[in-house]
Amino acid sequence: MKDCDICPRKCGVDRSQGKAGYCGESHTLRVARVAPHHFEEPPISGARGSGTVFFSGCSLRCVFCQNRDISRRGGAGADMTDEELYRAILELQDSGVHNINLVTPTHFVHRLVPILERLRASNDLKIPVVYNSAGYESIDSLRRLDGLIDIYMPDFKYFSSELSEKYSSAPDYFSVASAAIQEMFRQVGRYGFSQSEPDILRSGLIVRHLVLPGCRHDSIAVLEQLSSLLPKEDILLSLMSQYTPEFAFDTPYKELHRRVTSFEYSCVVKKAEQLGFEGFIQARDSSSSKFTPDFK
Repeated sequence: MKDCDICPRKCGVDRSQGKAGYCGESHTLRVARVAPHHFEEPPISGARGSGTVFFSGCSLRCVFCQNRDISRRGGAGADMTDEELYRAILELQDSGVHNINLVTPTHFVHRLVPILERLRASNDLKIPVVYNSAGYESIDSLRRLDGLIDIYMPDFKYFSSELSEKYSSAPDYFSVASAAIQEMFRQVGRYGFSQSEPDILRSGLIVRHLVLPGCRHDSIAVLEQLSSLLPKEDILLSLMSQYTPEFAFDTPYKELHRRVTSFEYSCVVKKAEQLGFEGFIQARDSSSSKFTPDFK
């Protein structure tokens, strides 16, 4: 990718020459894990798991990232050709998973589009494709995916530009993610479930929000904004309490060195209920690193 503008960073690096962009990756596809995963939302994981493909690198710099083993420059991962990834996706399908879940794929959209087009054209893929991202997306890149993605599962992390700059080095996060989420909804529309497996999602939008310690007022602002952006009855909301402080112990932000309290999380859940969202909440024991995949 020459003069890279795939993500909102628009770093302009010539990744085709082996140079790493802001995301930490060059043109070469790097994949950290290809395997069933059982800890996504219930209609994504189901009984047989979600067929996850974890990509190395990331266009954000979240100081609390639980996937830091692969998201940071030089992290875990192996190079794959288009053909190898195509075959790996079909092998995941053959294992019985409910969907193909592309995790943090933003900076590889230019490589994924031809692979997904081939899968669609060949009719080899019979299960939905999930685009699982941080929500920090370029509209132009998302439009290249129109018709190739069945389920979008973005984060909607922050309302405050001060918080998004401090914790993710992205002061424009809210405006960028707001536009991206609306584009995702335009593509997939109201959520729908499988006819053969009524508890498994076939299409639609799940918006994720991770409640951070000391940030419940920002979380409430995120929900209020989301309710004004999209029809609440047509999307699903996943409110996560899984913030795990051990991933932030090496940061200077002492306020992140603790778990979210029951009070903080319940306040946000209450607001979601008042606003009329449908979706999922997490058990308090989800704030543990045991739910993070082993990338080694």
